[in-house]
Amino acid sequence: MAIYELVMHSAEETMEFAVRLSEQLQPKDVIALEGDLGAGKTTFTKGLAKGLGITRAVSSPTFTIVKEYKGRLPLYHMDVYRLEDTFEDLGFDEYFEGDGVTVIEWAHLIKPQLPDELLYIHLYHHGDQERKMVLEPIGKRYEQLCKEIIEG
Repeated sequence: MAIYELVMHSAEETMEFAVRLSEQLQPKDVIALEGDLGAGKTTFTKGLAKGLGITRAVSSPTFTIVKEYKGRLPLYHMDVYRLEDTFEDLGFDEYFEGDGVTVIEWAHLIKPQLPDELLYIHLYHHGDQERKMVLEPIGKRYEQLCKEIIEG
């Protein structure tokens, strides 16, 4: 399994990368976002939304757990940071198996409920303005997706 590391020099660059990625996404794709507070998880999701043709403003669903947006594909944006009982069945599989793309911030908190194949994207502070982005594809679909996006 390959791991890809990139350095993003601005929030705009993070969004541009997410737009490029969104062009390759398909129904049932799951992206697990992890990393430092304020490192760009929501910025990344805004880029995905833009690439999916979503015109509604995207914000973190911190207090609602899931926000749904309509575009070329539906976008299900989850923030599971505040979940106390990670083993309670909250119906996440309905999103994972649905007709859209699911993005989960703080996905490690619901790891037992995650699908077997997904794309982990870790975002870390890297200096004052830069961010380090680490892509960890789990499964052939996501390995191919990363190769297409990174290697062109």
